[in-house]
Amino acid sequence: MPSTDLLLAFFVTTAVFAYIPGPAMLYATAQTMARGRVSGLMAALGIHLGCYVHVIAAAAGLSVIFHAVPVLYLAVKILGALYLIWLGISLFRSKAAGGEHGTLVVAKSGRRAFLESITVEVLNPKTALFFLAFLPQFVDPAAGLPVWAQFLVLGTVVNLMFTSADLVCVLLAGALMARLRRSGGAQRLLQRAGGAVLVGLGLHLAFQKT
Repeated sequence: MPSTDLLLAFFVTTAVFAYIPGPAMLYATAQTMARGRVSGLMAALGIHLGCYVHVIAAAAGLSVIFHAVPVLYLAVKILGALYLIWLGISLFRSKAAGGEHGTLVVAKSGRRAFLESITVEVLNPKTALFFLAFLPQFVDPAAGLPVWAQFLVLGTVVNLMFTSADLVCVLLAGALMARLRRSGGAQRLLQRAGGAVLVGLGLHLAFQKT
């Protein structure tokens, strides 16, 4: 593995990046606001698992393709942006969970949030480029582990740390939801706010410059 000094710099830098509010935090918070804490937790898990696609791609050198083929990068970015916007609009149109079948609705929304979040993360080329730009700074070609293995280990650590930040946001948003749960109007308002956040994230991804 890389030297102790290099690893220390890696952990500090990763922690700073992880706990600066970013799209993944906003996405997990929006899912929590719109569908409840269970869905927020499942969304964070989906983002975490989807991120491993980018970690493996970085280790295999596949992320370089986005640099080599800008049209492919643009196509994936637009597809991911449209998917986020569609999810946000869906939250605007869906009914708030509750009533006699509330437990079943929560279970279904949790599974849906999990699957949607995997798709959102896989379709986010910004994540692929982040790993491609960030991880090589902390890879030591002279270390005992091969470069691809260092990419996998370091990428996993980054993913775990970013997920810890997402979970903090979900728990805080869940605590707020618990206080407002008795008010159907407030719950509906939060659901629409969550949908607005997802639409905003989609527009941000679509128009953000590479």
